Amino acid sequence: MAAYTLRVNGEAHDLDTDPAKPLVYVLRGELGLTGPKIGCALEQCAACAVLVDGEHTLSCNRAASEFEGTEITTIEGLAEDAIGARIQDAFMAENAAQCGYCTPGIIVAVASLLKSNPGPSDGDISEALADHLCRCGSHNRVLRAVRNAISGGQADAA
Repeated sequence: MAAYTLRVNGEAHDLDTDPAKPLVYVLRGELGLTGPKIGCALEQCAACAVLVDGEHTLSCNRAASEFEGTEITTIEGLAEDAIGARIQDAFMAENAAQCGYCTPGIIVAVASLLKSNPGPSDGDISEALADHLCRCGSHNRVLRAVRNAISGGQADAA
């Protein structure tokens, strides 16, 4: 066990846990933030995505202690962020989730993209979502939601 502090969603959390425990397990089990999911635990599905200092980061294999001194934002924290809230609203408006398991990671990826590039091309969107697996087949609705979030709800229903 080791003591360290993580800053998550704008709040400092003092932890005394195994420093090698993957971040997603600390977020879910110790902090009660269940938005980041444990899918493959191999960084191959991206259900565990969070923002670390604004960058899309997979959290299922990296030790939580590695993130001391950074700002971690989960899907829960994005609700308080203007871009994050806009994306979440667009996903709800488009009914862009079927089972919803992958949705938090996808929204985190889109937030990272829009924070660095407010006007991404379809290629930029595809690249940002390339690591995210969804087995439900809601891809067209997800893409519509992303385009609506970019345009402020003005995208056409293509």
